[in-house]
Amino acid sequence: MMTTAPLSDLDIAQKIKLSPITEIAKKLGLDPEEIEMYGKFKAKLPLNNIDKEKVKQGNLILVSAISPTPAGEGKTTVSIGLSEALNRLGKKTTVVLREPSLGPVFGIKGGATGGGYSQVLPMEDINLHFTGDFSAIEKAHNLLAALVDNNIQSKVNNLGLDPRTISLKRVMDVNDRALRNIVIGLGGTGSGIPRESGFDITAASEIMAIMCLTENLEDLKGRLGNIFIGYTYDKKPIYARDLNAEGAMATLLKDALKPNLVQTVEGNPAIIHLGPFANIAQGTNSVIATRMGMSLSDYTVTEAGFGFDLGAEKFLDIKCQSAGLAPKVVVMTTTIRALKYHGGAPLSTLTIPNVEALIKGLPNLEKHLENAKLYNITPVIAINKFFSDSEEEIQVIFDLAKRLDIKVALSDGWAKGGEGALDLAAKVIEAIEENDAPFKPLYQWDQDVMTKIDTIAKKIYGAEKVEYAPKARKDLKTILDLDLDNLPICIAKTQKSLSDDPLLLGRPTGFTLNVREIQIAAGAGFLIPITGEMMRMPGLPAHPASENINIDLEGNISGLI
Repeated sequence: MMTTAPLSDLDIAQKIKLSPITEIAKKLGLDPEEIEMYGKFKAKLPLNNIDKEKVKQGNLILVSAISPTPAGEGKTTVSIGLSEALNRLGKKTTVVLREPSLGPVFGIKGGATGGGYSQVLPMEDINLHFTGDFSAIEKAHNLLAALVDNNIQSKVNNLGLDPRTISLKRVMDVNDRALRNIVIGLGGTGSGIPRESGFDITAASEIMAIMCLTENLEDLKGRLGNIFIGYTYDKKPIYARDLNAEGAMATLLKDALKPNLVQTVEGNPAIIHLGPFANIAQGTNSVIATRMGMSLSDYTVTEAGFGFDLGAEKFLDIKCQSAGLAPKVVVMTTTIRALKYHGGAPLSTLTIPNVEALIKGLPNLEKHLENAKLYNITPVIAINKFFSDSEEEIQVIFDLAKRLDIKVALSDGWAKGGEGALDLAAKVIEAIEENDAPFKPLYQWDQDVMTKIDTIAKKIYGAEKVEYAPKARKDLKTILDLDLDNLPICIAKTQKSLSDDPLLLGRPTGFTLNVREIQIAAGAGFLIPITGEMMRMPGLPAHPASENINIDLEGNISGLI
């Protein structure tokens, strides 16, 4: 008997007949004249569509997850499926997501447009160059880097920058480990001053983080001017504004500031805009995009990168405090497979029923649920369903939810789209209607830096204490000297564990969080304590995804994941 191979995400995407983007805009109450077309199926949304009064009354739903595993958790698929289901239930809903980076698309992780029948479309465009937002950020960042090096060698307009204090690198949106650490300025007179530098991936640029927190063009120029460059030889701090860089940079970014409108498989609105790393930045789409979704819809579904301890914590303590946002509910995405991994089951066995390992992995889910409640936000568990999940294993999570008095639902959005997430949508609506507790941030920005770090480490991660390396203590003094101690905290930490050790799975306790340095992102408006080694320029695997990507003579793309 012959069996048919399962359809890939790209196969499913290419089966869907897309609606003109003008029809999608109409669902948001926008006429064609109120959007900026990028072909037939993509558009930019001008900022004058934002209604801050409506934003205050909106229902914002944050989709987060347990600590990530190699098995995958599927936050984007759950987010899209939930938005489809809410629309099916008569709730005017928009899903608001991050843009994919080309690095993972051509590397090992693949794209970020959801999966199966819970996708945003056109997935080929979104996963590739899209509307050029990443390219604009790359150009603006590299313009600043060029201005810095130009100033160092200038004899007329030299600020006296000490090259040894400059941490700014260049960026590009490709995984290329050979560019992590390089020497620039070689070639003799006229080619610059030789110094060590390198490249980060575009998503790691501070400008990406700035764009995701900015309010408008005026705010953008101010934040760009605040980018900290380094010190002069006489210890004077130098910012991008000292190079008169912010005007030209903002000019390059003027169109990238506008969020992008596309559609879901079921023809509902989706807004996609920008995407900073979640372990070194806030890991979420832009404030502008979220406000746009809330202005044009009654319900807005959004997600934050990695587990609740990274993406969601930063979403709530940085983005929400900065923009005055307050989610009504957190959807905690989990899978049977991921919980078994946290319970010690080998990756190769995760499709085999194993209730014992699943029970051992539950503490990771429990900790993330506890963390959500610290913010006065009601969590709802979403079990992202896989074919290998047994009824007995599913019941284990339902029993946990009953014991904790937390709503739980299966989400089968990959196979069934909105139909597969109807129960989850109903539970989310119930949670929103039942919870009237005000959103409560974890800490106040005006607390001292060490208190803020300790609060996150102990309350969110479960650390027993925090230790600071000599470099980190020196950085604390620099932060005080620059009067930047009132900025929020964006801890750079492995996503694989609640601790700073990627090998500590489940719910580790009694550990020490080790802060080795604290970087300053004055333009973005936060401080970055670094724990462990943070990779800002990933490398390609032995067999990168790019090997399978192709295009035929009719322009049909294959191999995208």
